[in-house]
Amino acid sequence: MTTGVPEGDSVSLGKLKQMMADFAKERDWDQYHTPRNLLLAMVGEVGELSEIFQWKGEVKRGVPDWKEEEKIHLGEELSDVLLYLVRLSDICGVDLGKAALRKVELNAIKYPAKASKEVTNKENEIENSSTANNGTIEEN
Repeated sequence: MTTGVPEGDSVSLGKLKQMMADFAKERDWDQYHTPRNLLLAMVGEVGELSEIFQWKGEVKRGVPDWKEEEKIHLGEELSDVLLYLVRLSDICGVDLGKAALRKVELNAIKYPAKASKEVTNKENEIENSSTANNGTIEEN
């Protein structure tokens, strides 16, 4: 199957949105693509994604200890979630890219870098203090 995207190029949300709309239309699935149905299908895919990690314990970034087949399966399940999310946003009339950028901006206001670093440093101080006191916290 060809995607129409040259190897190594990025794929835009707009391209995915169009591909998913075409895919549904060609199969006469638009009638089933209601917000509720798409959301429930996406939640099912999130469940399948979580099953991949269920018994793995903590996983290192880049999943270096995973077999190639496991990495491929991970990519497939992540893709299922993304594709349902893109389709859901399209059906709901939400520009997912713009909404995501807006959310990043809102998060930057809500969680300023300096304040977040201060909280992390404070948590580390408490953890180090707790460890130094054999896990007990002294009260002042």
